[in-house]
Amino acid sequence: MGNIKLYLRANERIFINGAVLRVDRKVSIELLNDTTFLLENHIMQKEDADTPLKQLYFVVQLLLMDPVNTEPSKKMFRTMIIDILETLENEDLKEGIKEVDIEVSTGKIFSALKMIRKLFPIEQLVLIPRTNLPESIAYSKEPAAADKGVKSYVTR
Repeated sequence: MGNIKLYLRANERIFINGAVLRVDRKVSIELLNDTTFLLENHIMQKEDADTPLKQLYFVVQLLLMDPVNTEPSKKMFRTMIIDILETLENEDLKEGIKEVDIEVSTGKIFSALKMIRKLFPIEQLVLIPRTNLPESIAYSKEPAAADKGVKSYVTR
């Protein structure tokens, strides 16, 4: 990554190499070397991981937040990747998940999180039940996105 300048608000937290830092005032921080970090506003809480990709995001973020204890998260990630790819029918999501797998496998965790976040809108379209779509989409002759997507992976 190299030099990255971050701007934090008062009481905002940042996770850097597994350490949690909180600033007491508005501050800018420049990271001068390669490091793993996660801004507080990019952290997903467990209760918010209510779709397959959000669950995947949650597991990947654990790799950044707890770099000393990554083995359980890596095993869970591997299982989830296989399950998601077997379940998905949407080709855009499949390709995106394959790219996420490569990023995680090569240690580019932050990049993988960014990729997953970019896939959230596609997943949302895929998961919308046809009955909740606007009438113009729900009754068009084209198959709805929901007909091409995830079958069922979310466990509650």
